[in-house]
Amino acid sequence: MLIRIVKLTLKKENIASFEQIFEETKDYIRNFEGCCSLELYQDRANSNIFFTYSHWENEENLEKYRKSDFFRTVWGKTKLLFEDKAEAWSVNRVKSVK
Repeated sequence: MLIRIVKLTLKKENIASFEQIFEETKDYIRNFEGCCSLELYQDRANSNIFFTYSHWENEENLEKYRKSDFFRTVWGKTKLLFEDKAEAWSVNRVKSVK
């Protein structure tokens, strides 16, 4: 299992546009082959900072998604809303305590 974390810093005036894009695309992303879950978080102190957490069966599925026409189209629209460059990490869960 691969977890992809993406930090998105938006221009404040673009928050609503970003939330609309996410709402319109979340089901397609979540149902993309190999995507096990998708979550969106908003920073409590800086409302223009969002994080997406997506869980993928493997790196091949994530790369297939990132090379898809769908991703290119959505990312093209989304990055126009940024205040700062996006940051991304691919991580493995080491331990989960509940």
